[in-house]
Amino acid sequence: MAKISDRGVNMPLSPIRKLNPLAEQARKEGKYVHQLNIGQPDIPTPEWAIQDLKDTDFKVVEYSPSEGELSLRESFVEYYKKYDINITTDEIIITYGASEALMIILLSCLNPWDEVIVPEPFYANYSSFAGAADITVKPISSSIDDNFALPSIAEFEKLIGPRTKAILICSPNNPTGYTYSREELDELRKICVKYDLFLISDEVYREFYYDGDYAPSVMELQEFEDKAIMLDSASKRYSMCGVRIGAIVSKNKEVIQTALKFGQARLSPPRFGQVAVESALKASDSYYAEVKQEYEKRKDVLIEELAKIPNIKYSHPYGAFYTVVKLPIDDDEKFCSWMLTDFEYEGETVMFAPGNGFYVTPGAGKQEIRIAYVVEEAKLRSAMKCLHEALKVYPGRI
Repeated sequence: MAKISDRGVNMPLSPIRKLNPLAEQARKEGKYVHQLNIGQPDIPTPEWAIQDLKDTDFKVVEYSPSEGELSLRESFVEYYKKYDINITTDEIIITYGASEALMIILLSCLNPWDEVIVPEPFYANYSSFAGAADITVKPISSSIDDNFALPSIAEFEKLIGPRTKAILICSPNNPTGYTYSREELDELRKICVKYDLFLISDEVYREFYYDGDYAPSVMELQEFEDKAIMLDSASKRYSMCGVRIGAIVSKNKEVIQTALKFGQARLSPPRFGQVAVESALKASDSYYAEVKQEYEKRKDVLIEELAKIPNIKYSHPYGAFYTVVKLPIDDDEKFCSWMLTDFEYEGETVMFAPGNGFYVTPGAGKQEIRIAYVVEEAKLRSAMKCLHEALKVYPGRI
């Protein structure tokens, strides 16, 4: 009998989505499930973008250029100027979300069995994409005790070997909410220059930054154009997760030209998605300010409620809309499953993302969960009350 590939066997289930069947069963049993496991914003998609989609009059929905429509790339160029990121249209490739952007960059810049250093915890699919490309993830641990700040450069240097080709970061960070300062980014710049490494930066949460106007970017770093690669997406910024439009941005012409080969192999990014994002990019500064203000309010509510729960630790987010919480429990997956199968408080329960899925170090994150604060204030408060009550009766509490 033919067997599937080792690559397929080793591909992990998504820690964010694998409990969905349990959540569906809980709903069938009449429970209200607060869905805080996934970064799906509930803020409406910009109405003008929806209207522009409705107004399309394509007679034939043709392929777009593999690098994306010129008009969309021009719109991105103007958008980035607001953030002191100055690029040209030939320094950006439109992709099928940031997920494809990362996969293309890993395939373009690293060979099989090359190594990428990633501070953990990190977005779970980084490990999936690297595994699919036969690339080795070398984790460098950050700690909830210092809010998941950048590990020391000395710790990075311990991991750098002859097969190390890149450092991959996410800032503002999923799952911790930590955001690297310009000083921390410059420390990363120095080590990448010293060891001739790419610095790949996932910056899809740029606007969701609560300690300033916007999060610092690797594209602002000086004398670093040949090594800086930025990944971007419209998914969270405009509540357009299903539109699937992302981008690769780099001033390294060889990187862009190589990435375009993979872009040509998959033909083109989605045509309707490009229409929607080009329209959404017309958003006013007040739109970004209002959305950011709403998430900052939710962050404050979440921290206020978490502070009421004894014997836990949690990260204080500087950006994005996630936090990591360390709980007095025996096992994160067991706890998250139990919340859906065996617990309810006043007819409600909560779906969290188990923390271990955001690590590759064996045993790490087993007492942690990720919370996505993507629901309105009243629901957040109810969800945290459920968590508080659950920890009182969970059989595996320690």
